[in-house]
Amino acid sequence: MTNEEIIYPIGRFQKPEKFSLNTIKDCIEELAVLPRILDHCIENLDNVHLLSSYREGGWNINQIVHHIADSHMNAFIRCKLALTEEHPTIKPYNQDFWATTADVTDVPVNYSITLVHALHHRWVKLLSQLSLNDLERTYYHPEYKSSVPIWEVIQLYAWHGQHHAAQIRALRLRMGW
Repeated sequence: MTNEEIIYPIGRFQKPEKFSLNTIKDCIEELAVLPRILDHCIENLDNVHLLSSYREGGWNINQIVHHIADSHMNAFIRCKLALTEEHPTIKPYNQDFWATTADVTDVPVNYSITLVHALHHRWVKLLSQLSLNDLERTYYHPEYKSSVPIWEVIQLYAWHGQHHAAQIRALRLRMGW
């Protein structure tokens, strides 16, 4: 298995040029089921397991789960900003630094799992009610110097959740957990 396959077990995100309503509906459903997938991913893991990295130099399972909560909270807020403001500029953050703060290193992973359950319930409700015009609304990402439409955010974060869940499942499989 190559390092690329270990880092991206479902492949890299392919930025779409456009969207279809069926694709968006499928992606929203993936966001809806992600909390239950994460429950399954960490089921019966002890602290030693949770502190195991999916690759050399990579985050451990604990960091991955807390990262999903952090990242998806930011994405939810960015969507709300795009829906309630005219092309807002969002605030980037350093995910690697966030993965080392005390709320990640010293807080049990189940807190972030609970957070993802609640957050995704709200996010899915919001996204499910969007019109075509809403899906086209954008925010500006200064780090990438680009406008990001909500439909792209939906597809990116559906992939993002599956991507990290696949990393955890692959580690469990390799380790025989």
